[in-house]
Parts: sequence; C-alpha cells; structure tokens
Amino acid sequence: MDNKPLAGLLVLEFSQFMAGPTAGLRLADLGARVVKIERPGAGEGGRQIAIKNIFVDESSLVFHTINRNKESYAANLKDAHDLEAIKKLIRQADVMTHNFRPGVMEKIGLDYESVRQLNPKMIYATVTGYGNEGPWAKKPGQDLLVQSLSGLSWLSGCAQDGPVPFGLAVVDMYCATHLTQGILAALLRRARTQLGALVEVSLLESALDMQFELLTTHANDGRKLPARSTVRGAGHAYLSAPYGLYKTLDGHIALAMGNVSHIAAAIGLPEAPYQDASTWFSRRDEILEEFASKLCQKTTAEWVSKLESAGIWCGPVNDYHRFFQEKGFAEAGMLQQVKLQDGSALTTTRSVYQIDGKRLFADKPAPKVGQHNQSIVHDYLEN
Repeated sequence: MDNKPLAGLLVLEFSQFMAGPTAGLRLADLGARVVKIERPGAGEGGRQIAIKNIFVDESSLVFHTINRNKESYAANLKDAHDLEAIKKLIRQADVMTHNFRPGVMEKIGLDYESVRQLNPKMIYATVTGYGNEGPWAKKPGQDLLVQSLSGLSWLSGCAQDGPVPFGLAVVDMYCATHLTQGILAALLRRARTQLGALVEVSLLESALDMQFELLTTHANDGRKLPARSTVRGAGHAYLSAPYGLYKTLDGHIALAMGNVSHIAAAIGLPEAPYQDASTWFSRRDEILEEFASKLCQKTTAEWVSKLESAGIWCGPVNDYHRFFQEKGFAEAGMLQQVKLQDGSALTTTRSVYQIDGKRLFADKPAPKVGQHNQSIVHDYLEN
C-alpha cells in the first residue's frame, strides 16, 4: 500500500524486549521508518529471548516476530563519537522510544529535557515497569511479575488452582497499545501546535487499566473478594453462569453471556429453576455443573448447531491446529511471509490495520545488528 498514514516519519527505537518494540512494530506497519538503536555486537536483549528455544538467522523467533519491518543502527551510547551521531539523528527524528530503568537516559544525556533542547518537536515516549518514582520504581518491569503484583493472575482458573498466569505476555502487549495510542495522540497535537511531547506509560498502569471493570466493581462493592468457582472451565469470580467452557462428547464448547433459562431449554433442562436472574450469580457453580451434565452428551458440532440456531452465543474451543483449519481463520488472512536475509521465508502475522479497505503487509525481515548503519549515515548523518 502506498502513502501509509505515517509515511515520512522517523522513529528511533531505543526500546528492547516486548512493550516498546511492539509499539514500534505498529508504527512501522503504519508507514513510519523505525530504526532500532542497538549495542554493537550483541544488539538489544530481546534477540536472545526465545519461545520454545527457536532461533532464526542468529536471533530468536520472538525477536523476528516483533521487529520485522524495521532497520538497525548500531551505536555505543557511552562512546562520545557514537553519541554525537545519535544526537544528530535525534535532531531529525519525529519520535523516540525507550524502556530503560529510571535514571539511565539521564546518565547518558538523552533524557527528555536534554532531547527537547535538541529537538523541540520530538515525541519522546517511555515505558517503565512502575513509573519513575515511588517504592517500586527500581523493580524489574517484567510481564509475569506485574500480572502477579496487580491481582491479574487470580482471575483465571478455579478455586483449586491457586493463581494462574495468562498464556501470553498480555501486560506487555496491552502496554504497547497504550504507548502507540499516546504517540499517535501526541503527533496529532504536534500537527496543531508544532510542539513535541513526553508520553509515559507503565506496565503497572496498563495492567490496572486492563482490569478497569473489575477494579471499579471491587472499589464500589465494599472491597470484598468474590469466591472463585469450584468448577473447572468457569469464568472469573465476578461472572455469573453460564459463562465458561464445558466438555462435550468429543471436545469442548464455550458459552458466553446469555439468558440461562433459554439455554437450559435449548439443552433439554426445565426453564423454571433458572428464571430468577439473581440465582445466576448465587447458584453459579450449581448451574455450571447442571449444564455440564447435559453438554457432555453430544458432540461440539451438534451443540453449536443447535444453540446457534436458538440465538445463543457459543462456539467451539479450538487449539491452534484446529483453528488454522477453520474457514474464518483463512478469511481473516492474518498470516504473511517475511523474506529473511538468507532468502528463506518466515511465516508470521500481518498488521491488524486496514486502511481504505486494504490490509497492510510488509515482507521486510527483522534487521541484523547495525545492518543499516551505512544507509542511515547516508540519509541523515553525512550533511
């Protein structure tokens, strides 16, 4: 797609690992030129963070997933010559991101106030674990640690399980979305005022925002903790029946929100015991077990057909293998091929955005450390 919304913008990414680089990926897919500023040799730490110990072209598969469609400029920020080159880049850039711990950029001389002197129009965007001040400011900002600290790990699972972590680095990803939104909002303001901005987000605040419904409920309900369900597959403790996952004859089915008495009738139970909506909370576990005793008697496909025809929100519970075979997955067209440096191809996801009815694809691979030093010198540093 030509003329992507952020075409012509230069983003300097000092960020590493997940949240900051994921925001950079969104900006790159929307057309910005995103340049990773990396240590010579080893590069950013995320190059060694792997899932299932899979490495491709000297970096982890995770790194390739998050850093496709970017460039790399290798520089030693402790070297005066390299730092001067970075400052020259900063004078010409539109956005810079970093997720160093509080105090690190101040020591280097690339904190917001210093950068603003170099480039008053800069959008300076930072990610911290817990903010710049306070008792947790120096704690490591890591996804699982923030999930655990913020109460998020108590939402999944049932009473017998204890805390259960999410299967994704969900706080990092949510924080990346917040960072992207903040950058885009600051760019809009700059278009009106010609002024830069400091955009700050933290993993902790993103984890709390993610739970805004439940935290609001907790704060306005006497700060009582509801009992977690004793039934496996139930939704979290704040939800009523029928919400949850149920075994079928050949797999599982998901039931979302709905009128419990209507669902009861559809699966062959009498409606009368379920007509009082207050019991959907007070008798949650009993109802879940009663529904489970019926749903295990037919296949998932049989139940989905029957329940969907009755207007009940439900669906099969897929693993990745089954999901990849679904027609809906094929229609979404979320996979693309990225061409690696050695000529081979890597399958990954595309951008989620559609602009003017067109999906955004980019087959540019994640860069090697310092791969684009020469072109960046030519474009920005020779004059």
